[in-house]
Amino acid sequence: MTRHAEIAGAGMVGLTAACCLARRGWTVRVHEKASDLREIGAGMSVWPNGIRALEDAGALANAELGTDRLESWQLLDHRGRVLQDEWMSHGVEESRSILRPQVHAALVTSARDLGVEIVTSSRVIAARETGELVLESGEVLAADLVIGADGVHSPVRESLGLTKSKTELPDGGGRHLIKRLPSDPVNIMIETWVGGRRIGILPCSEDQVYMYLCCPADDATGRAQTESLQTWFDDFPQLRPFLERIELGAEWRQFTDVAVSAWHRGKVALVGDAACAMSPNLGQAACVGMSNASALAQALDSYSDLEEALVAWEAGERSVTDATQRYSRFYGWIGTHWPRPLIDLRSALIWTLGRSKRVQNRINVATRHVPSYPAPRSGSAL
Repeated sequence: MTRHAEIAGAGMVGLTAACCLARRGWTVRVHEKASDLREIGAGMSVWPNGIRALEDAGALANAELGTDRLESWQLLDHRGRVLQDEWMSHGVEESRSILRPQVHAALVTSARDLGVEIVTSSRVIAARETGELVLESGEVLAADLVIGADGVHSPVRESLGLTKSKTELPDGGGRHLIKRLPSDPVNIMIETWVGGRRIGILPCSEDQVYMYLCCPADDATGRAQTESLQTWFDDFPQLRPFLERIELGAEWRQFTDVAVSAWHRGKVALVGDAACAMSPNLGQAACVGMSNASALAQALDSYSDLEEALVAWEAGERSVTDATQRYSRFYGWIGTHWPRPLIDLRSALIWTLGRSKRVQNRINVATRHVPSYPAPRSGSAL
């Protein structure tokens, strides 16, 4: 018997869930509140867990077309010293640096090829644990499973009372795309720390480089990236050739953590920012969300009982996600709020931690994690 899912949110995570379910024989309808399908943002690092999720969704080939292979994440301090270049790459499989709109477009294409119905200008206002999605129009849609992939301020999560906390973190960043030059880095992500400010440089396509400029929330001049970058020129003179290519206008946004009491209730499941919004400091926010969406489809394929599948899914994925959220928050604190008089001590600490395989393995827990469930039930589409 064919099962049906209604999904709130047509971002990367919601579309990953849609594709992975459709490939397993589900009928799926996705609701997007905006009038068109688009992905907000610039570039992203897609680590092995994200690669596996995109492959499961049937979107990997289009997503990685013409992109850079990411071989190393190099961290430099205020003196230009390389503190680590293995932290997020030691012993892991191939990773990619990709423009976010390209990933999103690949998922849209895969979803449509799989017969997923995507409805725009369809605003979801609530969900019911009995498996019903409530639209702003008043329409109530029944499903075997409802998925809330509707972001940090998720109406699905709020309507079910699953929110424990929604915390604005003490740091944030602006995301920018600049023109790529022949002299720019290849196959490497470079992040430089000066005081409480961080700049990341990530080549994402043949002609574009993604840059992020992060700083504390109370750094007023650092946040004013729509107006001036002069203080960034002053702090990072060695990066001025990159900074001068930025076109002012990208808004600085504060990072947010979301904690929930559970990832599911009744016939409703939460994925992505709705369940576990986190700072992007480890490049894992989207990857974890897509991986969890893929894992959800795998669990549903392995258990005939929906509740059993949802319990197994949360038990299998949540500890990895929660740990990644904590490490990302801690990374942000070290990078933006470490006491200035002890800045050289910070460099020594990062250098030491970067050479500990145990620490690397813990920080890379999501990258290395492969969802594992019993063999699919007979009749699976895969």
